Amino acid sequence: MRVASDVGGTFTDLVCIEGGTIRTVKADTTPPNFERGVLNAIDKGGLDPKSFTFFAHGTTVVINALLSRKGARAALVTTRGFRDVLEIARANRPDLFNFAFDKPAPFVPRHLRAEITERMDYQGNVLRAPELDELNDIARSFAEAGVEAVAVCLLHAYVNPEHERLVVDHLQALLPQVEIVASHRVCREWREYERTSTTVLSAYISPVAKRYLGKLEQEMAARGLPVRPYIMQSNGGVATVAGAIGNPISMVESGPASGMLGAAELGRMIGEENLIALDIGGTTAKCALVDQGRVRITTEYRIEWDHASPGYPIRTPVVDLVEIGNGGGSIAWIDPGGRLHVGPQSAGAMPGPAAYGRGGTEATTTDANLLLGRINPDLFLGGEHRPDWNAVNTAFQRLADRLGGTVQDVARGVVRIANHNMVNALKLVSLNKGYDPREFTLIAFGGGGAMHAVTLAKELGVKKVLVPVNASVFSAWGMLMSELRRDFIRTSVVGLEAASATEISDTFAEVEREAIEQCVAEGIDRDSLHLERYADLRYFGQEHTIKIAVQSGSIDAAAIEKASADFNAAHKREFTFVLPNAVELVNYHVVALSSIDKQPLARKSATGRTVAEACVGRRTVDFDEAGIHEADIYDLGRLEPGMAFTGPAIIEDATTTIVVTPGRPVSMDAYGNIHIVME
Repeated sequence: MRVASDVGGTFTDLVCIEGGTIRTVKADTTPPNFERGVLNAIDKGGLDPKSFTFFAHGTTVVINALLSRKGARAALVTTRGFRDVLEIARANRPDLFNFAFDKPAPFVPRHLRAEITERMDYQGNVLRAPELDELNDIARSFAEAGVEAVAVCLLHAYVNPEHERLVVDHLQALLPQVEIVASHRVCREWREYERTSTTVLSAYISPVAKRYLGKLEQEMAARGLPVRPYIMQSNGGVATVAGAIGNPISMVESGPASGMLGAAELGRMIGEENLIALDIGGTTAKCALVDQGRVRITTEYRIEWDHASPGYPIRTPVVDLVEIGNGGGSIAWIDPGGRLHVGPQSAGAMPGPAAYGRGGTEATTTDANLLLGRINPDLFLGGEHRPDWNAVNTAFQRLADRLGGTVQDVARGVVRIANHNMVNALKLVSLNKGYDPREFTLIAFGGGGAMHAVTLAKELGVKKVLVPVNASVFSAWGMLMSELRRDFIRTSVVGLEAASATEISDTFAEVEREAIEQCVAEGIDRDSLHLERYADLRYFGQEHTIKIAVQSGSIDAAAIEKASADFNAAHKREFTFVLPNAVELVNYHVVALSSIDKQPLARKSATGRTVAEACVGRRTVDFDEAGIHEADIYDLGRLEPGMAFTGPAIIEDATTTIVVTPGRPVSMDAYGNIHIVME
């Protein structure tokens, strides 16, 4: 019995696979005690943790703590003269001509940022040993201020972390109850501001993550869980609890990453290796690109970045995705100029959309889809609650009174704006990266993905829409397809040329030794480890890099030539040109993988039932620009492999609604996935 749970902003999803049979559960997310939602989902599904042979967990606790500023009271120790790196930041404000611009406030105020006398040069040579006695007064002031976590980020520690190790050991002895986070443990890349920001944010959420994961582990152990739980990371792999607590910032996009990884795994199973993955939940919509079966990984990640704020950089491996505040619970609102907007504010699970009947008074995307006949009122919230029609109509009438038109007109507008926002996000991961959407299939999942997918696909020009089996809990399923994964990245700039082959080969070997040592220390079996190499390359004189795969083993002139050719090809695809400049290797990236037994999707059996038997009725559905039609309603549970029909249609069960616009051919494959042809 393999089980995975995914805590979202609105719902907590759970998937259980046993003997080829899949069971799914949705329960309300329960902030701030998120582990309670996981336990509620287990109870709701009638599951006994004593029977689990594998348990994986994805969580939003890290990103929520950052966005809501509910982390620990954190401090910073850095090299003398660098106290204000967080304040200075970068000059990359979105609007250079906005004289009213205010930089985002650092997560650590100035009075909690301390300096220590020490210095290394950029090559890691000691210029001045750390004066550790200075830490006595620093530790005393931190204790008096009630500091719960300390970030230690010394200049050039990414090259040589020896001074950081000394400072951490000394501080830990002085402050035994305080979490100490060193930059070389969470980020071995250069860029002083980005590295400091990453370390500070990791320290800020470290006590929160440790308490949360500790409580979850204790609760599951108390219920008899016989195996150690695994925690989903942002890089698309799982880690042990010890590994996750040691580097908590690696969980910043824990939940969304598993869905994208699941998309890649499903694509390999059915022969669809070029995918644009779209996950629409209750609070946000996330999208990523799967190219030839592989999900892109990046360390260029920021939180709270938008048109008005440069946000906060985090240098940790994250699935290269775009996330926007548009989900089922996104609130429709009118600005002072009289324009309608949707999101990023969300009604969440409590009170939720107006239709939930829990006191919500704002119109949301879910309410709009309900008004347009796309959601079956009898299956609303899994059929457990009837929609509060009075609250829905009141919410939309309030908007209609200001905008003009009918309640249905406003509902169409809400859906249209939400779709527009999502299309822009989909373009960011495809067109803006040099990929032609017409060569890809759109795979849509999450609670709302299938409701919007066909309209989005038409706008984007993709060839097909794929709605996976158990789409509403697909991210949780993706965790069951994950591998144990740790990423190790180190900056060491060198020219990509034959003369540097030995140095490059030796550095990769050194990073690999470190990776093996850390993984074994966390209890991972050495014989199960598989290592992959990547390099971040750039043209001499450039700022940005592109990640390409590098062969294992010894690096020779032929390997250098191949890496250079692969980089040129990737640069031309993404930026449309190549340069005659020499190529530099900036970052060495080693991925340590350990396979975990997986249970692939079981084939869906066919009973010989006809399509007509799967059609359970008809109802009037507003397809917006495609018109209002009497649509055939299909019970998703009754559809069988090989069945085919044409829209207009709605395919539904207790947790999924698939909207098929007129004229679109639909079929089900051998695993129960729905294919909708767009060409």
